[in-house]
Amino acid sequence: MNEALPIGNGRMAGLILGGTLNEQIIFDEGSLWTGDKNVSGDYRTMGSYQKFGEVNINLPGHDLAVDYRRDLDLSSATAHVSYRLGTTTYTREYFASHPAQVLVAHLTASRPAAYTGSIELQDSHNEKTSISGHRVTFSGALSNGISYEAQMQVIVDGGQVSTTGDTLTFSHCNSITLILGTGTSYVMDYARNYHGDLPHARVTQQVDRASAESYSQLKHDHVADYRSLFDRVHLDLGATSADRLALPTDARKILAENGGDPQLEQLLYQYGRYLMIACTRPGGLPSNLQGTWNDSNNPPWDSDYHTDLNIEMDYWPVEVANLSECALPLFDLVDSQIPSWRTATQADPEYKLASGERPTVGFDMRASFNITGGMGWLWIKTTDAWIMQSYWEHYAFTGDKEFLRTRAYPLLKETCEFWDQELKPTSDGKLVVPNGWSPEHGPTEDGTSFNQELVWDLFTNYIAASNALDVDPAYRARIASLRDKLLTPKIGHWGQLQEWVEDKDDPNDHHRHTSNLIGVYPGHEFTSQGTPAMMQAAKVSMLHRGSIGDVAEWSFAWRGALFARMHDGDNAHLQVTHFFAERNSCVNLFGLLGDVSPPVMQIDGNFGITAAISEMLVQSHNDDIELLPALPTAWPTGSVEGLRARGGFIIDESWKNGALTSVTIRSTTGTRCAVRYKNRSATFTLTPGQIVRLTGSLGPTGVLSSL
Repeated sequence: MNEALPIGNGRMAGLILGGTLNEQIIFDEGSLWTGDKNVSGDYRTMGSYQKFGEVNINLPGHDLAVDYRRDLDLSSATAHVSYRLGTTTYTREYFASHPAQVLVAHLTASRPAAYTGSIELQDSHNEKTSISGHRVTFSGALSNGISYEAQMQVIVDGGQVSTTGDTLTFSHCNSITLILGTGTSYVMDYARNYHGDLPHARVTQQVDRASAESYSQLKHDHVADYRSLFDRVHLDLGATSADRLALPTDARKILAENGGDPQLEQLLYQYGRYLMIACTRPGGLPSNLQGTWNDSNNPPWDSDYHTDLNIEMDYWPVEVANLSECALPLFDLVDSQIPSWRTATQADPEYKLASGERPTVGFDMRASFNITGGMGWLWIKTTDAWIMQSYWEHYAFTGDKEFLRTRAYPLLKETCEFWDQELKPTSDGKLVVPNGWSPEHGPTEDGTSFNQELVWDLFTNYIAASNALDVDPAYRARIASLRDKLLTPKIGHWGQLQEWVEDKDDPNDHHRHTSNLIGVYPGHEFTSQGTPAMMQAAKVSMLHRGSIGDVAEWSFAWRGALFARMHDGDNAHLQVTHFFAERNSCVNLFGLLGDVSPPVMQIDGNFGITAAISEMLVQSHNDDIELLPALPTAWPTGSVEGLRARGGFIIDESWKNGALTSVTIRSTTGTRCAVRYKNRSATFTLTPGQIVRLTGSLGPTGVLSSL
C-alpha cells in the first residue's frame, strides 16, 4: 500500500502494485464496513472499513523483465507499467472511471500473441469465486447485513481462454482488458437502517455497459470527466534542476526534505487534488483516514472518520483548490448520521443543562464515527461546530444560496441552539464550554481555547448565514450577544496564545496537535490585520511547539497553513518540505504516520499540504482577498490559475523575483471585491461572470470583461 499507485473514481479505489511476474490490484469500495448504529461509545463494536478484494494477474517468465517503469499520470488519472522481455515491450494501463463506475486494466504488447498466464479474483472475506464464460464473480455479506458483490469481465483479443476452478487461464493473446465492478447494499439513509437493495443488478448493469464500450471510448470518457475537475487549477512554482528531474519520485523525495525541488512540491500539491477527485465524488462516501484505499480488514484506527482533526483536514483544500463538488459526500454522510448522533448526545450524562435536564436539541460528536450512525472513543466537545465550519465554507466560496438555505443554515442554527443550552457562565459573566479538552493534548477543564474558538467560529458563521438569508433576526441578535460573552483566549506570560484558561503552557512542549490555534486556521477569529497581537502570540506558540518531538505528517500540513496565515512564507514552506521526510510520507507520497510502530499510511496530510500551499498563495475573508500573503523565497517566480476565494471569486496570479506581476479575478456570484497585496489595495464591484485584470501594483489594465 505504501508503494502502490492509487486510482479511484470517488466510490471505488484501486492500488496497483505493478509486479511483472504477478500483478496484484487491491480494490476497495467506500461502503464496505462492518459495525452498525452503535451509540454506546464502545469503539470495539463500531466496526471498520474493509478491504474488498484483489485481482491477481500471473505472467510466467516475466520476472526476467528489464527496462521496468511505472508511473501515475496526474494529468489523465491513469497509471502505467511497462517493461521489456527480449525484443517485446509490455505495457499496462489502469484507470478508475467515474462515468462508467468501473475499474479498468488494459494489457498490450509490441508483438501479437504475447500474453500467456492466468487471472484470479479473490474476495477478502473468503467467499467462493465463480466463473461463467469470461465473467468472474464473488458475492457475500458482512455480519451487519451489508451485502456486497464484485464482477470482472475479461476481454481478450486473440488467443484462447479456459477455466480451471476459480482461475481463468489465457494463452497467446494479443491484449487483455479487465472491467471490474463492485457494489454493496449500503444506502446513506438512517430511516432504512442504512440497508438498501442487493447490489447484483446494479453491478451487472455497470459491467455490461462498460464491457460493450471500446477501450478507447472508456478512456476518453474517463479522462474528459476527470479533467473537468483537475484542470481547473494550474500551478507553476519554478523549475527544478535537470539532475533532480532525471531521478524517480522516490529518490527525489529523499532529497526534497532539504528543499530545491519546486516541481516536486508542485506535484505534491496537485497530488492532493488528484486524491480528492479519486476518493470523494458526489454520490459516494467522503474520504476516511485512508481516503478510500485499504489493504486490510483490520486497518489502523479502523480507517474511520476521526473528528478531532482528520476528517476536517481532509476537506480543508476542497473549496480553495476549486473542487467544491467533492465536499458534497461529507455533507451527505453527516446529514445521514445526525439522527443517530442526536440520540446518543441527548441521552449521554456528559451533556446536561444547569437545571440537570438533558438537552432537547442538537448533537455533538465522539472522536470517531462509522457510516451507519455509530461512534467510538470519547466525546470531543465542539467538533459539531468544527464540522459545521465545512458547511459554511461551502457557501462562502460558492455563494450557493439554495445550499445555504436548505442544508447549511438549519444545521448551523441547531448547533448554535445546542451550545446556547450547554455553555456555562463563569463568576465574571463569561461563557465557557464545560468539561472540554484540547485534542489530543490537554486535561479536561472548562473553557479550553480549542472549544472557545470553535464556538466563536460557529456563532460568527451563523450570524453571517442569517444575514445572508435575511431570516431569524431575533435569534441572530441572541447569538451575537452570546458570542460577545464568550471567554476568549489570552496571551500568557511567555507571550504565547494560551491553550488553557490558566497560564500553564509549557514552552518546551512539542506536542503534535496545535489545537489552541484553531482560531488562526482553519478558523478566522484571529487575523494579521484584525488581531495582530493575537497573531503574534499564536506565532510564539508555533515557534515553541517546533517541528520536533512527536510531530506527525498531518502536523506539518497544519503548521504550514498556520504559518501561511501568519504571513511567514519561509516557515510555511519548511513544513511542506518536512512532509517529504521518510517518517512522514511513503514512497508513493501517501502521508505516513512514522511515529507509530509499524508506520501506517494516513491521507489527511496529503490534503492538508494542498490546503497549506493554497493559503500561501491566496487568502480570503468574506470579500477581502489577499494575494501572495506567504510567498516563500524558494518560489521566486511562478504562477497559479484557478484558486477560489470566499465571495465566489476565481484567482489567477503571476509573480517574478518574489513580486506580484499580474492578477486576474473572476466573479461567479457578482459582489464587492476588495483585493490586497502588501501595502496596496483596490476595490471593485463585479457582476456575475465579470473579469478584472490588474497589474502587480493592482492598477487595472483597462480590461473589464465577461466570462
